[in-house]
This record gives sequence, C-alpha cells and structure tokens, in this order.
Amino acid sequence: MSITITTTYGTPHNVSDTNPTHVTSCDRYRLPLVGTIAPGTPGYEDMVEMLRENDHHTREGYGLIFLESEEFSAIYFGSIEQIEQYKHDNADGPATFDPSQGVMYAKWPHGKGWDDYIPRTFWNVQARGAVADGVGLVTAFAHTQVRGAEVIVYEFEGTWSRGGEPQQMVTYHCTACHLDTFHSGGDVHENTGPSSRRWAARQARQHIVSAHRNGVGTTNSACRPNNGEILRAVNAVARDMWGAQGNALPDTDDAYCATKGPCSIIRELRAGIRPAVYRA
Repeated sequence: MSITITTTYGTPHNVSDTNPTHVTSCDRYRLPLVGTIAPGTPGYEDMVEMLRENDHHTREGYGLIFLESEEFSAIYFGSIEQIEQYKHDNADGPATFDPSQGVMYAKWPHGKGWDDYIPRTFWNVQARGAVADGVGLVTAFAHTQVRGAEVIVYEFEGTWSRGGEPQQMVTYHCTACHLDTFHSGGDVHENTGPSSRRWAARQARQHIVSAHRNGVGTTNSACRPNNGEILRAVNAVARDMWGAQGNALPDTDDAYCATKGPCSIIRELRAGIRPAVYRA
C-alpha cells in the first residue's frame, strides 16, 4: 500500500522509495556549527577513525561544517583553510561552500571526542526568533485518514515524572487520536540534537503509516482515539466521591487535550507563547 506523507509545517524531505518513514536527504539545511579539529584536539585520533575506516583520512586536521534540517543531519570534512575562508565570508551574510573539496557523511558523529566537541543543539533557537531555546514546533504532517488532523513534532520543556526536574524534550502529537506519548513508552526523547528530532519525526511518520494501513481506532492501529472513555470513567468516580453534579474534567479527548494535554502546548507554541513545564 503506497502512501505519500505531506509536510504541513517545516521543510519537505526526500524519503526512501520503499519506506516513507525513512528520510534520506533534504534540499535545505541550517549550518549551526562550524569548526576545526587538529592533532592537538582532545580525542582527535578517535574523531578521525571514521575517515580512516573509509580511506578519507588524508589531512593533518580538518575543517568541519555541521548541517541539519528538521529530520536529517550531515557533517562535512574539508580543509581548515576552506572552513576559515567560509567563516570569514559568512561574517557579513550567508556564505556558501564547495562540498566537492571534501567529504560528507550522513548524521552527526558521536563517541569519544565528538561527544565533548559537539554542543547540545535545538531546532528552535531564541536567537533565530524562537520563544526559547528548545521550545517550539519542529515539523508536522497531514493525517491521511482524518481530514484536517495533523501529526506534529515539537520541542518542549517537561518532566519525566510529576514534580521532577524540568528537561528539554521532543515528541510528536496526533490531533486525530490525542494520545499522550508520555503514556505510550519510548515516544518522548531527551532533546540533545538532530538525532533526537529525527527519531521523533520518524515515529510521527510511523503513526501516519499505521493509520493509513490499519485505519483509525482499530486494534492494530497506532492511532486509537479513546473517545473520552477514560475521562467519563474518571468523572463518574469523582461525582460519586464528591457528590458533585458537574464533571471534574472535560469529557472529550479533544477538549481535555486542548486545556491540559499536548494540544495546549502546541496552541501556545503556535501563538509564540512559552508554555508551562509539562507535567511539572
């Protein structure tokens, strides 16, 4: 069953011919980090091991350009002179570089040396107009089965447990089923860099594919609205305990989500307002 996933917010990406959840490239990138490494750099020998393994270790020191999009990342190795020239040209405005002068690898590297060299980066950066570093929408996709619904990837501040220490996180939310990914396990990630956001976006794509293949609300579908069942049960218990006439909580998933769930975060992000820490 073929499916085309349409981007409704952010940059469209190129995907595998056989797997619409596997992003292979993007036509536009940010260059959030530019630098150099040389034999005196801590961990240098470990950092160039990837070049050595691919017979690309041809210099004593490298200039680096890190590229990232919402769902993809890459690193360019060139000469130190080329990168210093790029930094000089970029001082007065956007500059370009010739990637044919070096080598490009998909994804940012990690491991010894790299983990200390690469700082934590967010897609939403306050210096670029975001409400705060690591707080904002990343990308969104149109739901194929529910008209007007989206599956939205967003960076936010939350806690792993009630009353815990606030952290930078990234996840996705489907406005067709309104399931909270905190309760699904493995769908909320610590937001450390492009790989975190790539995984969240991949899971958002998988959610859409599951709904497309299995429908909405079926046993095998990842998109399963509760239709307020849990809320009605909680309200019934609350009325019985307190002798109240009204409901303690909104009795539909969309109403609850709009006031207390992920939709409340997304609404404020779209309005340029910094949301309260989720689950604090």
